[in-house]
Amino acid sequence: MNYKSFIAGAMAFALAACAAGCSDKKESDSNPDTSKDTTAPVDTTVPEETTEEVTDEELPPPVAVEASDPNTVTFDDGVFDFVTTRSEDKDCASGTLSVTELMGNKMLRFADDNTVPLEGKVQKVIISATKLLGSEGAAKVRSIEFDLYAQATADHLKTDDAEGVRAPGWIGGGGGTVTAKEDQWYDFKEFSGGEYNFENSGAVHGVFKFLLADSGMCWSEEMEDANFLIMRWGIANESDMYIDNIVFYDEDGNSIPLAERTEDAAAVENATDGAEN
Repeated sequence: MNYKSFIAGAMAFALAACAAGCSDKKESDSNPDTSKDTTAPVDTTVPEETTEEVTDEELPPPVAVEASDPNTVTFDDGVFDFVTTRSEDKDCASGTLSVTELMGNKMLRFADDNTVPLEGKVQKVIISATKLLGSEGAAKVRSIEFDLYAQATADHLKTDDAEGVRAPGWIGGGGGTVTAKEDQWYDFKEFSGGEYNFENSGAVHGVFKFLLADSGMCWSEEMEDANFLIMRWGIANESDMYIDNIVFYDEDGNSIPLAERTEDAAAVENATDGAEN
């Protein structure tokens, strides 16, 4: 037997088999068996264009609005003798008035005692412009602006996402007054806002305007007490109402000085004149 030829043939067969095995391994590596479980981590990254649900923790909490006009009723002095509640109507909420700090700011608070059912209930306060501006100042009023807040006192609000939420819910209302024209009632434009994420709402800015002032539908100096009504309706959860930053404007859009501040300024001026003399 030619051993050399036999050995050469065996070596050639072995090399061919080895090459075939390597080829099979490469093919196996490039086409993994998908029937087997894998421990590779799954990419759960949300695409940038996908909008994620925002939670309460991600939202900035509401803050109180600071007064910017020098003739603003801020309640910082604790005085509210120019405000009364209205409880004569069937739908009127029953409650008490005080000046209380909310979110670091002193405001007028209507504390609802919740003896009147939520459905159809309206929280009402009456503010005397005559006591704040005097008769002459009240006759100049053509618009009134203020900030209104609400603070939930129970966790009974139901939203689209949850039940038992401690938040005031939708906030809105309107107002009105008796004018100098034959004591006719005048409705102001409604206002609205909303806050569903926190116990305290943000500020809802209300604007009341005498749109028919040229026809006498406004106040006059002859009125003994020119006052206006602020009403909050659509109350969705037990909550208290807060009012702050009341400003009165004339027909030119200028804020009207408060009577007490005018008297204080006169007293200071008289004291200065006396010292100089």
